[in-house]
Amino acid sequence: MNDLLSKFDPLIQERETLLATGVKDPFSLVMEEVKSPTVAICNGKETILLGTYNYMGMTFDDDVQQAGLTALKDFGSGTTGSRVLNGTYSPHRDCEEALKEFYGMDHAMVFSTGYQANLGIISTLAGKGDYVILDIDSHASIYDGCAMGNAEIVAFRHNDVEALEKRLKRLPAEAGKLVVLEGVYSMLGDVAPLKEMIRVCKENGAMTLVDEAHSMGFIGENGRGVCEDQGVIDDVDFVIGTFSKSVGTVGGFCVSNHPKFEIMRLVCRPYVFTASLPPSVMATASTSIRKLMHSGNKRAHLWENSKKLHKGLRDLGFELGTPEAQSAIIAVIMPDLERGAMMWQALLAEGLYVNLARPPATPANMTLLRCSLCAEHTAEQVDQILDMFAAAGKAVGAI
Repeated sequence: MNDLLSKFDPLIQERETLLATGVKDPFSLVMEEVKSPTVAICNGKETILLGTYNYMGMTFDDDVQQAGLTALKDFGSGTTGSRVLNGTYSPHRDCEEALKEFYGMDHAMVFSTGYQANLGIISTLAGKGDYVILDIDSHASIYDGCAMGNAEIVAFRHNDVEALEKRLKRLPAEAGKLVVLEGVYSMLGDVAPLKEMIRVCKENGAMTLVDEAHSMGFIGENGRGVCEDQGVIDDVDFVIGTFSKSVGTVGGFCVSNHPKFEIMRLVCRPYVFTASLPPSVMATASTSIRKLMHSGNKRAHLWENSKKLHKGLRDLGFELGTPEAQSAIIAVIMPDLERGAMMWQALLAEGLYVNLARPPATPANMTLLRCSLCAEHTAEQVDQILDMFAAAGKAVGAI
């Protein structure tokens, strides 16, 4: 019998070699207790969380929690059906109304995950004979959406406006073209030059979709993301987002002003053939979204945290993914996976959890310690984090 798992033998060997050095598995950490958006008990030790996407700290918000509890009591634990059958309850519609209010757009469609939102929208919009033009560093869900739709994939160099324009000009003028971009790229935390890119797309007859998963709630005057911050939110055809980051729960969505958008509810397979989210989740999401509309002070504090941590890490001698703080993500570049895992473990021993990111998820085969700040981190916690990085870095020879 041909073992279908044999294709993963190199990865299995890499993992076994890493664990043989005495490093704990960095991808199987269990949090025994979560005390707040910024603190958890990991391996019996109180640990500062710097590796979640809880950017705005909404997971423990009193109003958000109460909304979920009320909906759980009123509607039960789940819908047991898809949105087009018995799976649309009033909290689902209310959540879509909250999204329309938040973005100031005409249409909103909620999916069970952010991954599914990209999978569904991209595969439905761009099919055989169409082209999807995307940044080479795009998220896996974007690539998977292209593959599911069977569209031609045309990739261009990361954040390169000129490369995007050249690709577009080579494509048949009459072909369907969808350019997929991200506001903030999740590995390095860098921001896309959306203003210039959207202009190029419009000049070359391409529709545009922007994934704002890592910028919603935080970037932009009203937290609408990089599209808002760069003044192009009204020029984008589709905005994709997720509830599992700044919103603090789970789910995904697409908002749009396209007049034909509602037909997507009948033709988008990952929407039609998936059970809808529990009403309690929808209630937490809509409550959080409406609060994020008025969270300017939290956004300002998160920017302070991000700039302080970025400068502090750079001053300690660490190599970072961006020249300055561009988002709530700060990537610390490690020389290789083994050194990165050692540093990850040393930080955990200090009482700090970060994400260890490795190829192929990372660009240019980098190994990264990815730090994700939260608006609930205090200035004192950021000072502690820097002290922990200094101690761990010296212990493993990273600085």
